Amino acid sequence: MRSFIDTNVLVYADSADAGDKQPRASALIAQCLRAGDGVISTQVLHEFVNAAIRKLALPLDLVRARVRLYSRFETVNASPAAVLDALDLHALHTISIWDALILQAARQSGCVQLLTEDLQAGAVIGGVRIVNPFDAPIPTKTRRSRGR
Repeated sequence: MRSFIDTNVLVYADSADAGDKQPRASALIAQCLRAGDGVISTQVLHEFVNAAIRKLALPLDLVRARVRLYSRFETVNASPAAVLDALDLHALHTISIWDALILQAARQSGCVQLLTEDLQAGAVIGGVRIVNPFDAPIPTKTRRSRGR
């Protein structure tokens, strides 16, 4: 299932003070990379770099390494038409223009869900379901017991 990954997931993966969100974010990113179904936008990359440098104070070499890693996700660029569509989402759903741009990128790339904690979980906006990945545990593989 194609999932659009919001900036907060990427930031939590590198945040030492994110508590339980840090390992969940890291596991989610790894899962999406393995499955090849994660999508981000250039906006998400810009926001991540800004937060990584300013808020997390990560070394530039690590920030560069993360950008290279996240470039393995499909990346959506905002066209003028996408910005106009985001303005419509902003007006219709009274969400911030930044959230509307993220939602429009998710729609544009055919994602069925947006993984974020910034919008109301369970809501469907513009055909995209909002999922808070920190509300429920991330499924882990379990080992089957072998019979004797």
